[in-house]
Amino acid sequence: MPQFAANLSLMYTELPFLDRFAAAARDRFTAVEFQFPYAFEPAEIAARLRDNGLQLVLFNAPPSGTDRASMASAWEQQARGTAALPGREAEFRAGVHEALRYAEVLHCPRIHVLSGVLPPGVERESLKDLCVRNLRWAAAEAAGLGCEILIEPINLRDMPRYFLNRQDHAHELLDAAAAPNLKVQMDLYHCQIVEGDVATKLQRYLPTGRVAHIQIASVPGRHEPDQGELNYPFLFDTIDALGYAGWVGCEYKPAAGTSDGLGWRDRALAAHL
Repeated sequence: MPQFAANLSLMYTELPFLDRFAAAARDRFTAVEFQFPYAFEPAEIAARLRDNGLQLVLFNAPPSGTDRASMASAWEQQARGTAALPGREAEFRAGVHEALRYAEVLHCPRIHVLSGVLPPGVERESLKDLCVRNLRWAAAEAAGLGCEILIEPINLRDMPRYFLNRQDHAHELLDAAAAPNLKVQMDLYHCQIVEGDVATKLQRYLPTGRVAHIQIASVPGRHEPDQGELNYPFLFDTIDALGYAGWVGCEYKPAAGTSDGLGWRDRALAAHL
């Protein structure tokens, strides 16, 4: 049966961030994920998780910045990661260390690191070795806490010139880094836009054990998964049949109110009883 985690960066946005934990718990979620926690002290978030009986299963390392204030505002400043950007190694390491500090307090087992947008005139292949070195270093740092480092292929419509776009490219990076706690975050929304053939991708990569997290949203609108062109009941059956035991993150933008749009989840859970 799928295990669904609410993404608190995209869901319940009618509420202040720290109030979204209680809203997710009221809607019977037992786990959450979010993008960036750096505007809040780890203890504040830990208290919301504890008070609402929630498990944090994933968050992002900072997209840039060398101190917490700059890390907290980096996404709004259009930063999209530094793992593959030359000359940004110290910044990447500072971000990973800050993310691990949060992960330790929040008991979070997975951190997604963003690769970055290709500089003008630079091609992806020339940055691959740099990215592999940074990922290998991050995985080694995270291993001491028992954490996994995740990388995610992201579509070029939403994030033009992003370094990592395809599932096979992500697994090539894992091969090159050879770090057992470096894994893939497989967002089916991005996968459909870039590659399609989503069920075959699931059948190819889930049995490897190197997909540590799945995310879902409709295509093309990135709304509830009962909308759009993807047949999620079939994909949930495929995920179950492949024995995937991880979390499925609901990283979508509700078309209306978050709670009112959760019928898809209730139907999915009922179908797997």
